[in-house]
Order: sequence, then structure tokens, then C-alpha cells
Amino acid sequence: MGILSWIIFGLIAGIIAKWIMPGRDGGGFIITIVLGIIGAVVGGWISTFFGYGRVDGFNFGSFVVAVIGAIVVLWIYRLVRR
Repeated sequence: MGILSWIIFGLIAGIIAKWIMPGRDGGGFIITIVLGIIGAVVGGWISTFFGYGRVDGFNFGSFVVAVIGAIVVLWIYRLVRR
């Protein structure tokens, strides 16, 4: 995927992760995009580690992996900000 696709994919994954784990995080739109993109990468690494496969393209499996990764990154981000 191109960089613009990863940004859009990360934005969507980050928004859904914040919707699933609401809270006062600060940072706003840019942090949501960054957490989503990092979450997509982390989720892809975790899924590859457990044998799921790789994150490739806009499909449901990749989207679920990216959202789970974004939730993990958001949780770690909240721990670090305390």
C-alpha cells in the first residue's frame, strides 16, 4: 500500500480504537493518525508472529488486525503518559 493508504487506514483504525477505549488522551487528530499507523504495524507484526499472515490491502482481516494493534498501542500510550 502507498503512504496515503496507510495514513487513511491508520486514521480509521485509530478512531475505532479510541471509540472502543474512550478516555482523555489529548493530542487530537495527529496522535490518532500516528497511533493508528503504529497500531497497524504492531498488529501486523503480532499477527505474523502468531502465524495469521500479513497485513496487505484494505480487507476485513487486515482491518481487524490494525484495530487490535491500535488498541494495544493506545493502551501502552496511556501507561506511558501517566
